[in-house]
Parts: sequence; C-alpha cells; structure tokens
Amino acid sequence: MTREAAINEVHTDGEWFSPEDEPLREARRLGEEFGADPVGADGGAALRFVASLIRARTVVEIGSGCGVSGIWLLRGMHPQGVLTSVDVEPENQRLAKLAYADAGFAAARTRMISGRALDVLPRLTDSAYDLVFCDAMPREYPEYLAAALRLLRPGGVVAFDDARTPLADPADARGVRTTARLVAEDETLIPLFLPLGDGLLVAQKRG
Repeated sequence: MTREAAINEVHTDGEWFSPEDEPLREARRLGEEFGADPVGADGGAALRFVASLIRARTVVEIGSGCGVSGIWLLRGMHPQGVLTSVDVEPENQRLAKLAYADAGFAAARTRMISGRALDVLPRLTDSAYDLVFCDAMPREYPEYLAAALRLLRPGGVVAFDDARTPLADPADARGVRTTARLVAEDETLIPLFLPLGDGLLVAQKRG
C-alpha cells in the first residue's frame, strides 16, 4: 500500500487504528445478542489510550456489558492494575468474566460488583481511582458524575459513552445533556468531547 493510499484509508476508516481480535469480537457478539450495547471499537481504543496515558492502576467501570469495554480498559491499564466493574445484571458479569479470561487476564485483575450503580458507588473509597467509565443508564449520568468527582484522584479522568447518540427515552437524553452542561461548567474539570462512535465525553479532574 502506498503512503497516499494508507492516509486515505485512515481518513475514511477510523477502525484502521482499532482492529478487534477474536476475544473482543466474541464479547461484542454476546453483548449485541444480550442487548448490552457495547462501546464501539473506536470508543474502546480511546478508552485504552486514556488508561495508558495516565498509567491507570485503579479503574471503575459502570456497566460491565459482556466485557468489551473492560477488555479495552485492561489493555491500556498498568499491568498490575485492577478493574472494578459494576453491573446490575449478574449474567452480564458472568459473560464479562469469561471474556476477560479469554483475553488472557487473570481473575485478580478484575473485581466484579453486582448491583445498581447508585447503591454501589457510595461504598467505594474516596480519591482512590484513576479512571471512571460510565456506560449505563444515561438518565443517571449526573449522579455518576458526582460520584466520580469523589472517587477520582487529582489528575484522574471520567468518561461517558453515548454522548452524541440520539436517545429515545427523554429521561436518558436529558441525563446526557445535563451531564455535558455540568462538565462544561465545572472549573475543577478539563473537558473534551470525542466524536467517536456514539460519542465519548471525557474530563480530567484538575490537580
């Protein structure tokens, strides 16, 4: 492939940078089959990049799905890092654990907590996490943001999926809009919107 052809391919196909291997493809297949709506490959690659950039050791994921986003996050995290994954559906978490194992991650690299996020998050330690990724119940995103600000260390990052997807439920759409406004107005955050896949809203907590 010529250099010009390669550049054209990159410009027309963002997934050139984020090919998915068999563990990710299988986790995605199961996620779509079970209605878990997994993060897209480009959004997953962005999560991996952020996790790697900040050398994340402690990550909270709200919405395990069937393991797609967890694999992307683990692949960017520090080799001894631990992913805490929260989901209200035990079956989702069972499939996610199988996906992590299939991707080669030891069981000790993940901590699975079953339950409603707004019930689980208050039990997690203040200022103890490098990254919080939210991909569940967009209507609850404002509450997830408040929890993330408590959980993150200075320099930590919060990320929200589905930041530009048209949402059928008015409460979900309102939750996304409210969260975007809160992030933009919060002077303790450095915000960024990434127009990848369904849209990724990220913000770093100032030191």
